[in-house]
Amino acid sequence: MPRKKKPVIEYRHYSLPIHFPVLLLSGERWKISDIKSEHLHFHNHLEIGICYSDSGIMEIKGESVPFTAGDVTFLPRYLPHTTYSSPGEASLWSYLFFSPEDLFQHSFKSAYSNFEPNLWAVLGKNCILNKDKHPMVYSLATSIVEELQQQKPYYQESAYGLLLSLYIELLRIHSTNEALTDQEAGHNLKGDFVISPALEYITRNYMLPMTIDFLADLCHLSTTHFRRKFHEMMGTAPLDFLSSTRIEEACKQLKSTEDSILEISEKVGFHSISSFNRCFSKLMGTSPKEWRKSAQSETQSAKASILEFTGWV
Repeated sequence: MPRKKKPVIEYRHYSLPIHFPVLLLSGERWKISDIKSEHLHFHNHLEIGICYSDSGIMEIKGESVPFTAGDVTFLPRYLPHTTYSSPGEASLWSYLFFSPEDLFQHSFKSAYSNFEPNLWAVLGKNCILNKDKHPMVYSLATSIVEELQQQKPYYQESAYGLLLSLYIELLRIHSTNEALTDQEAGHNLKGDFVISPALEYITRNYMLPMTIDFLADLCHLSTTHFRRKFHEMMGTAPLDFLSSTRIEEACKQLKSTEDSILEISEKVGFHSISSFNRCFSKLMGTSPKEWRKSAQSETQSAKASILEFTGWV
């Protein structure tokens, strides 16, 4: 008897523009077929989706949640999911990707420094918001897409204000929907994506020293099992992922600030300039100095790169 095929999980990494870190994916290309994918996937940024036509199913944290035209989806980063349309249909979508910390860090008070929803407490059914029940969410989301598509004068300022209003509304809705305790929610997610606590910690604290043992303990796994599960799901070792996260942040600072390379290397968590230069050159193919010179001479544009790593859920 053949063994049951295990589902594949993909990590989709989106690089956002520096000066206005919002990525819009829209158009006829973003029609979702009625073929159910065997792949779950997750992103390194928060995803907001708008369904314009037809209906279907989203699978989120083991839940099969129906969607229909007019729904807006709200998915925190690192939350595995997949989408497929109803038989014979091809739902049309637009997607917004952004990092709340990067985009709104100057708008929120310091007390709200960690204001992205904890994915452990997110229920799949609460990730899909119906237009009739939440008309403000739909209106704000579609207005943002229109601003980014049309690019009229001051469109970034307008889109920023709309995004901030939308995000606050989503946080309010989320805060009223936390029906599960952390323990119960964690139990539901654990089987699907056991390394999520480590990813969350690295994303928020990449600048701090950390060990494999510490990250494994966050996931309630032995160090050996954690190493294996992390590599299966992410296609790389935990500390290599940490290094790439630090280098990605360094690239943002090299483009957007006049800080010295030494200052940036220390801010992102490297304790010697030599190790930073070595790691940067390995990942980016050039030195930080040359990369900064080249990057600052380019016109900023949104680039989405999809890194798909095979791993077993």
